[in-house]
Amino acid sequence: MTTKSEPLEPGSLLFDPATSKVGEYQAKAGPYAMLRPVGGGREWQADPASLRPATLRERLSAEVGATNRHTRAAGACVPPDPEDLSRPPRPVPGCRACLALAEQRDSAQASYDRSAETDANVLLRQHQRREHRA
Repeated sequence: MTTKSEPLEPGSLLFDPATSKVGEYQAKAGPYAMLRPVGGGREWQADPASLRPATLRERLSAEVGATNRHTRAAGACVPPDPEDLSRPPRPVPGCRACLALAEQRDSAQASYDRSAETDANVLLRQHQRREHRA
C-alpha cells in the first residue's frame, strides 16, 4: 500500500485491488488516484491508500494483454513482409532451388557458421526476387 511518505510517480504501474487491474498512475484528482490501463484506454479512479506497486508477474500480464489487444486491433492476420530483413526468408513450397538454399542455411545454422547462414539467406532472397516475384 502506498503511504504519504511514498509519493505516487506519474507513469508508475500500480495494482488496484478494487478492480484487480494494473494501471499506470496519471495524476491525483481530489481524493482519488487516476489510473489508466497499460497500453492506453479509459482512466479510472482508485483509492490511493489501497494501491500498491504491481509485481513483475502482474506487470508482464498487463503488458502482454495490451500487446494482444493492439495486435488484434491492427489485424494480426497480415502475413510477414517478404522484404523484412529481420526474419529469414521462407522457401516457396514446391520450389527445389528454394528448398536447397533453405537446407544450406539450416546446415550452416547447425554448425554455427553465421557467415554461411547469412550467405544462404541472401541467395534465397535473390532467387525469390528473380523467380517468384508476383
